[in-house]
Amino acid sequence: MTKRRSVLGLVGGVAVAALMASSAMAQDVTLKLHQFLPAQANVPKLILDVWADNVEKDSGGRIKVDRYPSMQLGGKPPELLDQAIDGVADIVWTVVGYTPGRFPGTEVFELPFIMTNARATSRAYWEMFEEHWKDSDFKDVHILGTWVHGPGLIHSADPVETPDDLQGMKIRGGSRSVNALLTELGATPVGMPVPAIPEGLSKGVIDGTTIPWEVTTALKVPELVENHTEFTGNALYVLTFVLAMNKEKYDSLPDDLKKVVDDNSGLEFSIFAGGTQADSDGPARQMAVDMGNNIITLDEEQTAVWRAASQPIYDAWLKDMDSKGIDGQALLDEAQSLIAKYTPMYE
Repeated sequence: MTKRRSVLGLVGGVAVAALMASSAMAQDVTLKLHQFLPAQANVPKLILDVWADNVEKDSGGRIKVDRYPSMQLGGKPPELLDQAIDGVADIVWTVVGYTPGRFPGTEVFELPFIMTNARATSRAYWEMFEEHWKDSDFKDVHILGTWVHGPGLIHSADPVETPDDLQGMKIRGGSRSVNALLTELGATPVGMPVPAIPEGLSKGVIDGTTIPWEVTTALKVPELVENHTEFTGNALYVLTFVLAMNKEKYDSLPDDLKKVVDDNSGLEFSIFAGGTQADSDGPARQMAVDMGNNIITLDEEQTAVWRAASQPIYDAWLKDMDSKGIDGQALLDEAQSLIAKYTPMYE
């Protein structure tokens, strides 16, 4: 009996070892996803969580995505991309313009009045990323998605109808191009991350901000300012986003798990992400309407005045690209052509 128990114990030990080896061979992976917005905001809730949930499901549970909102892993929003490069986080979602001048080519999509709708522009952005920046500007990370938000507009304490109305105002801008436009129009641009906007408005540090409608809900902007200025046709501005993964972490995945990540990323995901952000504009706008706020919608003639006033931003950007040895005019022509090509598909 003793001998039999020893044999059974040995068999049991072998079985446990086999199970452990099998688990190790499965190469279960936990990915840390880090970003700057609260978990209940639209982008984490409607885009990042959807991506993460799909990856977990499609991997059969072999991939687990731990989500860290509101910079819970430390650092500041402009540091997110470096966190992905350095492995502080495995995946980050961030605004490219938080590091001004670091990725100059992508700024073509942030130029004033270039964006028509988020799906068309996000599609153009992904295609140009693959063609121009994948193996150069973004060579140190594995990019999972590139997109833009819905039309950017002005939310302000005092009404803004003409460029002259911005004279002397302190306005938060989200990128180098936006800040250059604000300066050109006589405002004082104030750089601050999105989460700092409510405090900036409530304390009078800023008189207004440039953000799309969908962000205003989580930030309670309609409770802090009463005026909102919209534009007809192309958007005043947009910001460019990336969902980026640590390159070594991606490369370390077995091929079947790489495929799971790839199948949930790329072109279609980018279009989905941009479109989802834009689709959230309507409900957020309605909240401002219901509160009785002043929604100023500039018609085509009024918008044309703003568009003309923004031309120096194009001139300065093209000159800056030339100084960096980049054919800015070619990028601009390509971006406008692709946006024009895809806009009818998503209207």
